[in-house]
Amino acid sequence: MGMELVEDPRLGAFHRKLNILSASGTFLDGYDLAVMGVALPYLVKQFSLGPTMVGILASSVFIGNMLGMMVFGYLTDRIGRRVMYIIDLATFVVFAGLTAVSVNIWELMIFRFLLGIGIGADYAISPTLVAEFNPTKKRGGRVAFLSLTFFIGVSASYFIGLIANPLGPAAWRYMLGFGALIAAVVLYFRRQIPESPRWLAARGKVKEAQAVVQDLTGTSVSVAPAGSWSWRELFGKDLIGRTMFVCLFWFAWDVLYYGVTLYAPSILKVASHGSFVDGVLGASSIGLVSILGTIIGLVFLFDRWGRRPSIILGFAGLTVALTVLALLGHPSFFELVFFLNAGVFVGNLGPGVLPFIYASDLFPTDLRAAGTGVGATAGRIGGILGILVFPGLIAAWGIGHAIYLFVGAGLLGLVVSLIMAPETKGKTLEEIENSARSSKKTQVTTVS
Repeated sequence: MGMELVEDPRLGAFHRKLNILSASGTFLDGYDLAVMGVALPYLVKQFSLGPTMVGILASSVFIGNMLGMMVFGYLTDRIGRRVMYIIDLATFVVFAGLTAVSVNIWELMIFRFLLGIGIGADYAISPTLVAEFNPTKKRGGRVAFLSLTFFIGVSASYFIGLIANPLGPAAWRYMLGFGALIAAVVLYFRRQIPESPRWLAARGKVKEAQAVVQDLTGTSVSVAPAGSWSWRELFGKDLIGRTMFVCLFWFAWDVLYYGVTLYAPSILKVASHGSFVDGVLGASSIGLVSILGTIIGLVFLFDRWGRRPSIILGFAGLTVALTVLALLGHPSFFELVFFLNAGVFVGNLGPGVLPFIYASDLFPTDLRAAGTGVGATAGRIGGILGILVFPGLIAAWGIGHAIYLFVGAGLLGLVVSLIMAPETKGKTLEEIENSARSSKKTQVTTVS
């Protein structure tokens, strides 16, 4: 008895509350990242932005992401899940609000950068809490639910853009400010979530861990302290393989996903002969197929078929779809929409969703948020690469040939997955952690 009580299905009401509040954070992650793609046409016109400034503005939030993932991931493992769970939403409220009232492009860049720090923090915190509280047999699907709401947030940004469009030149302010309102509501309710007893045990705070378990379950238990890990062990002999796998496949996915997502409205607007509405609707379809692919994955694949076959299928399928699109050379509007949708759909059967799941599974409790932060940082480096390089490739080669950047990313992810992807389906977090420990390390146990 012990930590398994926190996973007890009878705690369904608490699990639902935690999962919804965590998913609300990832909804905002998706919304705030993607809404810039919808707002860019307004900002380009209002501030007379050239290609270089567009790239800097678009990437500012991703640069903030990297800092938030690394720093807040580390702090979440050192200070605790709960306090950072609240602080990161507070940054959403403040800086999403300030972006909406920016008076010049430099203010907007700074506030988007600071908002990115909060988004990056949530990447490390929310999946960590969901993984540490939810039942083993449902853990993959519950963590995948965070990715689902991320893609819902991406789609919501397109529809809010369409709703705000009639408001004229100031429409971008309403698009950017909408996220602050949602974040304020989520922040209020997040205060009710307790600290993770797994984290408390890993930090040697056994009595506090027992108190949380008893408060949630009504059952008195004894919890044994867990063996500790230092941050540098993410790159030591026991964990380096896991760290490299998560970083490499997350990097590959983000190169193609964020390049496609951020520039889809602008690319499709050109392909549809200048129609803003057609461009946004075409881009929103990418968000909708992302949602569909994620639902199929979390219901049928990750906890049933397994993590490893899902990620291999996803990278293989999206690489094929994008290769066909690249070979077309000068695709029409409908060809662009179809093959981009096909690639993203198949990708979300695996690599589009599995970063959160694999990071939550593979890293030990002491390093779960930090490891997720490191992996997500590698992903953001890929995202920034896609954002900064893709417009130049389009100008030099045309859209069809520029897609080869994403084909290369898909091939990298496929090779890495074939060689390195482990299977963690049906294993407890303690079992997965113990499998990484050398014989000299203490095994993680719980006692009744």
